[in-house]
Amino acid sequence: MTWQQQILRVNLTDGTCTAEPLNMDWAQDYLGERGLATRYLWEEMDPATDAMSPDNVLIFATGPLTGTMASTSGRFAVVTKSPLTNGVACSNSGGKFGASLKFAGYDMLILEGRSPTPVYLHIVDDEVTLHAAQDLWGKSVWETDAAIHEKHQDPQLKIAAIGVSGEQGVRYACIVNDLHRAAGRSGVGSVMGSKNLKAIAVHGSKGVSVDDMPRFMDVVKKTWKKLEQDDGRRELTELGTNAMIDTMEAFGGLPTNNFQQVQFAGTEKINPEAMQTPNQNGHTNLITNKACFGCTIACGRIAHIDQNHFSIVNRKEYWHASGGLEYETAFAFGPACGIDDIDALTFAGYLMNEHGMDPISFGVTLAAAMELFEMGIITIEDTDGVALNFGNAEALTIMAEKTGKFEGFGQILGLGSKRMCEKYGHPELSMAVKGQEFAGYDSRALPGMGLGYATSNRGACHLKHDVFAEDMEDQSANGKAQPCKTSQDAIATIDSTGLCLFTSGAWDMADYAEQLDAACKGSWTRERLEKIGERIWNLERQFNLSAGLSKSDDTLPARLLNDPAPGGTAKGRVCDLETMLSEYYELRGWSDRGVPTPATLARLNLS
Repeated sequence: MTWQQQILRVNLTDGTCTAEPLNMDWAQDYLGERGLATRYLWEEMDPATDAMSPDNVLIFATGPLTGTMASTSGRFAVVTKSPLTNGVACSNSGGKFGASLKFAGYDMLILEGRSPTPVYLHIVDDEVTLHAAQDLWGKSVWETDAAIHEKHQDPQLKIAAIGVSGEQGVRYACIVNDLHRAAGRSGVGSVMGSKNLKAIAVHGSKGVSVDDMPRFMDVVKKTWKKLEQDDGRRELTELGTNAMIDTMEAFGGLPTNNFQQVQFAGTEKINPEAMQTPNQNGHTNLITNKACFGCTIACGRIAHIDQNHFSIVNRKEYWHASGGLEYETAFAFGPACGIDDIDALTFAGYLMNEHGMDPISFGVTLAAAMELFEMGIITIEDTDGVALNFGNAEALTIMAEKTGKFEGFGQILGLGSKRMCEKYGHPELSMAVKGQEFAGYDSRALPGMGLGYATSNRGACHLKHDVFAEDMEDQSANGKAQPCKTSQDAIATIDSTGLCLFTSGAWDMADYAEQLDAACKGSWTRERLEKIGERIWNLERQFNLSAGLSKSDDTLPARLLNDPAPGGTAKGRVCDLETMLSEYYELRGWSDRGVPTPATLARLNLS
């Protein structure tokens, strides 16, 4: 039984911390992490609640396999209502924080209300206390982490914290744990800040248990072996996620200059080879790779910046190693903004970790600002004297810091691209769905990805569906609805186990079922997990509909629907969303307005 069968409820208004039993009936239907947290969110708050209100609920949730010997078992999710999309937010993270929360004896942490003054939460197994954090308010994530470790003199503390961006309500502020892992998307850090909660520090020592240890270890060894032999795993280990930048450049699906182009001439200066090649000063960007708790993939990158680079030449506080370029960071700071300076991209990535911001949303918002600047809509007076031209690496680093510290034009960038573009009268320049910015895949080249973006419950997201193989084989809209739906359901399940999505290239649903069946009591089959995933997806949809979203939000920016791709393998194509969307609704068992039918809700036990 790998659930600890206990949640920790913290009422920040009252200052109370109470352990209570986990609803095991819900755990049987939703597993944990993303699914189970969404079930609690649905029950505990009105979806129409303002995301920044004390009535919003913030949930940190582990999965049944979090903290076990299963490969990649360090995952946890942060679930709440998003201030960026006004729909459900589910932001997944790795590192070591999730396993530590599970080891402390909790499957889930539920935070409600708002503290009258800044606080942080300190958890050491059964001992849970709220501490004053006035001295931490206004500090960065890194400063906060160091101060809490210094205060408690406990090197085993795992800390999740927000920066000033979260305190000030930057719409895409994230929660950073273990210094450079993050619950990165949908503005969960701003919800934490709205509750006057600066950080959560956890030291767990209880461990976890499984139902059938000999069988579980046999299954774990078998799935480890499958992962070890997988080519996709090998690429992630050797090159990291940034290997995708060369693939998308060659295919013609790499969004460039705010999606005006689909290929980027500077790719070779910021790709994995560039990360590993010494520059003219003999400096190599990449140091090594890094793994999260229990991970046998180690896709993470650790990098450092040339000390002669303009961004840090007189700033010794950044002469250290931190998280290196992932694909989405490289895309959002690089091609999206027309920038090919690898050290500038790396420094901006440092600032995302230090100040707690989603690099995808920041980069794509900056790209929209650059287009507005080049159109003359935004002037240099608006931008604090900084020329926001595409390709300006210095502008990237300056604006990343201004936004992180909520200063000057950074306050405008902190709105996100949707609100910023509406402010300046050009909403069509926001490359977002439901207010959340696109990841690095152009929907004209990858129409199945476009359908997934349009229908994603958390707004544009590359991690909630997988139609990549189908898109690479056929760039038409034909046959994309079924793999989109199937993969959305499967990923909803994987996101609820406590394991990493990057295992899905080597494992199928039977592999997840076998691990759960050995670890947890009861019968866990492929068919059961497929239904759980579909149930989770439909519950998230119900939340969004109740929050005020509708079929009109299941769309893409006009640029992708109307402007043909200017180059690449999809040259001349647009994304034929409507063809895919009607078929998708039918497969989902939804009405033509995108509402789950009574029969669908009844079949999934959601009515």
